[in-house]
Amino acid sequence: MVVRTAVIGAGTVSRTHLAGVSKNPRMELVAVCDLDEEAAMSMAREFGTRAETDFSSLLDGSVDCIHLCTPVQTHFDLARQAIEAGVAIVIEKPATVTAEEIAEIDELATEHDVPATVIHNHLFDPAVRKARRMIDRGEIGQLIGVDVIYAGLTPPDMENRGSWVFDLPGGEFEEGLPHPIYSVLGVGGFPEDIEAVSAHTSLSRTYDGGFSYDQAQIQYVAENGALCTVKMLSGTKPQRLHVINGTERSIVVDEINQSVSVTDEDYTASTLARSKKALDVSLDQFTSSLENAKLVAATQFDDSWENEVALNSHYVIFDRFAKAIEYGTEIPVPLEQSTWTIRLMEAVRDAATESTDLGTDDERAFETEADAETDLEEVERAAETELES
Repeated sequence: MVVRTAVIGAGTVSRTHLAGVSKNPRMELVAVCDLDEEAAMSMAREFGTRAETDFSSLLDGSVDCIHLCTPVQTHFDLARQAIEAGVAIVIEKPATVTAEEIAEIDELATEHDVPATVIHNHLFDPAVRKARRMIDRGEIGQLIGVDVIYAGLTPPDMENRGSWVFDLPGGEFEEGLPHPIYSVLGVGGFPEDIEAVSAHTSLSRTYDGGFSYDQAQIQYVAENGALCTVKMLSGTKPQRLHVINGTERSIVVDEINQSVSVTDEDYTASTLARSKKALDVSLDQFTSSLENAKLVAATQFDDSWENEVALNSHYVIFDRFAKAIEYGTEIPVPLEQSTWTIRLMEAVRDAATESTDLGTDDERAFETEADAETDLEEVERAAETELES
């Protein structure tokens, strides 16, 4: 079976989907659809497929799967239509605006027995896959804590994905939050419940768009007992780190250079041990660099789909989802993970709102205190005048 696939949306992110579907031997790219006919035609010519402007025309049985690459505000309605028509769906992150919407999509997918997944691609980067395999095999012992640090995210007022991001409370910064959030969920596990989640935000400077935050942090206790945190910062140099601590080993994953460093001894025991850590970390970095170089070289000399999948995290999801449609195998990203991603994003939005309200209350309190001090000064001056007279 070849999975007949259409890509909905002809914007920036759709190019990755169009390229991946075109290369995947399990899939056939049958159309690209966008309300902007010129944009759809341009992408169709580039990838050798047909252009459509009417989304509903693709739900007549001519496609088995759609990749949804439109603005997040449109995801819920388009996903609902596809699922009700029996068409499998891949949804770009963020899956929906609210957790209620993605939870309803999950229910609809179950009700109609239609495969549905979301693009949480960094969980399938080579280094992160390696770390997750180590956790799953019990190589680090009991998982104790996971800290994810994403620094250098795009500021709220900078347009990368399109002007639609400016309708989000955190603008472009908020559009990037799913990556670190699903990363901590995928590595550390889901929260025990929403009450186990705490979120904090700050606004480092003011913006013309009136955005309410540009820094955020989330902490929760996972179902497995692990303490998980994720810190998301804009206005800094980029860092993408996962610090994973277990009872037997600790792992540091650097997403930028795709390296995995393993700690399995006490480097604080002596000065010699501290010096040894530098050597061990350097060796791990070198080994990771060598593994990555082999992956890149393999695609240069052999552009087979298997080599592409080994290197490209999006293609891993595309391939596994095509298998899920064809053979009923496991969905690469369960919708429950996406539901928790949006729940944690909502916790961040709530924290930003509370912070804004608190600031307003503080200002009012300051004004009230200043008024009281003014009144007291006037009373004191009146008393002095009365004593002098």
